[in-house]
Amino acid sequence: MHRVQYWFFISLLFSSAASAQPTEPAPGGRPGASSNPDISLILNGRYAAFSQPVSGYRLPGFALGAEATPGQEGFRLGESEFVISSNVDDRFSGRFTVALTADNEVDIEEAYLETRKLGHGLTLRAGRFLSGIGYHNGIHAHAWSFVDAPLVYRAMLATAYGDDGVQLRWVAPLDIYLEIGAERFRGDGFPAGGGARAGNGVGTAFIRLGDDLGPSHAWRLGISQFHGRAESRESGDDTAPDRFTGSSRIQGVDLVWKWAPNGNARDRSLIVQFERFRREENGNFTPAGGSALAYTGDQSGHYLQTVYQFQPRWRLGLRVDRTEASAVNAALAGTALDAQGHRPERRSAMVDFSNSEFSRLRLQFNRDNSRPGATDRQWFIQYITSLGAHGAHTF
Repeated sequence: MHRVQYWFFISLLFSSAASAQPTEPAPGGRPGASSNPDISLILNGRYAAFSQPVSGYRLPGFALGAEATPGQEGFRLGESEFVISSNVDDRFSGRFTVALTADNEVDIEEAYLETRKLGHGLTLRAGRFLSGIGYHNGIHAHAWSFVDAPLVYRAMLATAYGDDGVQLRWVAPLDIYLEIGAERFRGDGFPAGGGARAGNGVGTAFIRLGDDLGPSHAWRLGISQFHGRAESRESGDDTAPDRFTGSSRIQGVDLVWKWAPNGNARDRSLIVQFERFRREENGNFTPAGGSALAYTGDQSGHYLQTVYQFQPRWRLGLRVDRTEASAVNAALAGTALDAQGHRPERRSAMVDFSNSEFSRLRLQFNRDNSRPGATDRQWFIQYITSLGAHGAHTF
């Protein structure tokens, strides 16, 4: 991701918005489109306490990308998000999202243009954005139901896959919801890397099917495919990283079921969410300070979570995670790809309070058995607040 010092960047954005004057719209445009975008700032912070040291954290059998650890202990400012979105005119809309880190840097998460009237149920998106694979991948961190991402996302996608590219989606003219999409990406994001094939290193496809079951129930089923090429993909220690060159294929399935009495989720609701991924990698793995070794491996993982809103503003959540990786040959024993016969798993419970749609306080506990022979008891306290416009979230 592209990182710069953010104080100058944000002051420039705000000063530009404040000094903008209304202008006459272009033919076919919307009045005020150039001066009245939706602007929001998501503030996120937490306190964390772990019973095991964070240093040396690993998921046996997986070469982890950046941002795939539990994070730091103690008080810590999380990633705050600055978002600008607007209809450009009657045919295009745009969105720009940056994550402001605790280290005074900016991470450009989204910067894309999307069509509004392509016709025939088609929508084209171009720029930088989160991929449509899976269900959890397209959800921003402030809208997660738990403090952290599922283990399988941490292991296979370094929390979430986003990159520079194009996406084409088609919604079928049917009584039920059917969406088919395909994407091409540069291939810089994990589990790809290096912008292989002249900056055309990743292809994805997904199908989503959903419907209502009476006035109180709704469901969505998704199937997705990821195929990427990695060129010297780095993992592990930043100063002495492991490297992988080869192909990475992921197949995924997700299922979401939602219940709310007569469709009214204000007082009570229940959401059950399940995803499973399987990844096949084939290429050469080079441990830090070592020589390239042939590697072919299968990895898989899943999670199941449920979130119950038992009264207005209050929710309870439970989640179970598990990942596993195939055995490796003797040459790779002792590397990050050696699962040592261990299957990482985790159990999570949370309770949160939302005074409004713009603020949330959360308490969460994880019983994390990611590492062999050690149980990490993790406690989190988190706040999330939204200043400014706050758009609706997807299903």
